[in-house]
Amino acid sequence: MTYPLEGIVVLDLSQIYNGPYATYLMALGGATVIKVEPPGGESLRRRGAVGGAALPFAMLNGGKSSLVLDLKTPEGKDALRGLAAQADVIVENFAPGVMDRLELGYESLAAANPKLIYASSSGYGRDGPYAAYPAMDLTIQAMGAVMDITGFSDRPPVKAGPAIADFFAGIHLYGAITTALYDRERTGIAKRVEVSMQDAIYASLSSNLGMHWTTSGTGPTRTGNRHGGLAESPYNVYPTIDGYIAIICVGEAHWRSLCGVMGQPELADDPRFSSLQARVAHMDLIDATVADYTREHSKSDLFTRMMAAKVPCAPVRTLDEAMHDPNMHARGALQWQDHPVLGRIVIQQTPFRFDGVPLIPVEPSHALGADNARVLKERLGLDDAAIARLTPAAG
Repeated sequence: MTYPLEGIVVLDLSQIYNGPYATYLMALGGATVIKVEPPGGESLRRRGAVGGAALPFAMLNGGKSSLVLDLKTPEGKDALRGLAAQADVIVENFAPGVMDRLELGYESLAAANPKLIYASSSGYGRDGPYAAYPAMDLTIQAMGAVMDITGFSDRPPVKAGPAIADFFAGIHLYGAITTALYDRERTGIAKRVEVSMQDAIYASLSSNLGMHWTTSGTGPTRTGNRHGGLAESPYNVYPTIDGYIAIICVGEAHWRSLCGVMGQPELADDPRFSSLQARVAHMDLIDATVADYTREHSKSDLFTRMMAAKVPCAPVRTLDEAMHDPNMHARGALQWQDHPVLGRIVIQQTPFRFDGVPLIPVEPSHALGADNARVLKERLGLDDAAIARLTPAAG
């Protein structure tokens, strides 16, 4: 069985969420991923004792080898250069200029290995006026207007719950790397690739940008749970006996079906609701009418009825419910793993599916430096004494 990225060797110097998710997807595509960490481990591993960060580290770093190198020492630099000379891809998400100051930047490594794809991700890119700004998911959400459009119009802006800037960038970084691998296969030329977190989130603002454009900037920025462009109705989160349910009617068929479920088929032909434009114009009344119905029923009952009528909806679920989702577990998208440190945990598989190619079993994330001896011996031919001198802090 051949996996799509089988035979590809990746040096992963990235940290936190952005780069590690891109390289995790590569590992589950069949690539050999060597995670290179400083003494003490990368940032997410180091803060594992606080705020539950140990689980995200395990979720994003399974299927990778763990190698400790001190890139501030001549020996560590030489080891990385030796590994890069044999690799297909190197991935980093340090601030622009960090790798150059370490004398391990693109020009240096590409000169030694013209077939090396050098992939980097940063908050704002390396060539714009914001290049030197420190960036994290929160700051990118703020700078990128995600916070401005999230929440309710009469309340302060809030961040999106998920780390969308980090993971959007990670997905785009994976796409850039695999595109570069395809281009190298076709042309023989390895290119440098880069993804900016700010660039990666902009397209997701589409609905809100549409309203901003058509209203010349006078429309509301924060629309709560309504459509970002206020261009759909019903489109909201409605109360139930035991929580909330999200309902959206994209077309007339959905609206008519919802009216039938609510036992009010006459609403479909009411002039106030008989077209999308009319429903949008009477959005408050639509929401009140739907809410009057939903609040008398449970999430489960509503979901069953609406699925039978093919009305797009979903109960608002908890994190625990999502973690135990029967559909994702049935498809293998979520899997239980016996982790040597964390015990029994749920991890995510790759979202990619290739016909005839089974999912790669996810090996638990490795202890810091667990693969130093093997990697340095197999790839650089170092003896035990050299390995001990090179990585005295390996665990």
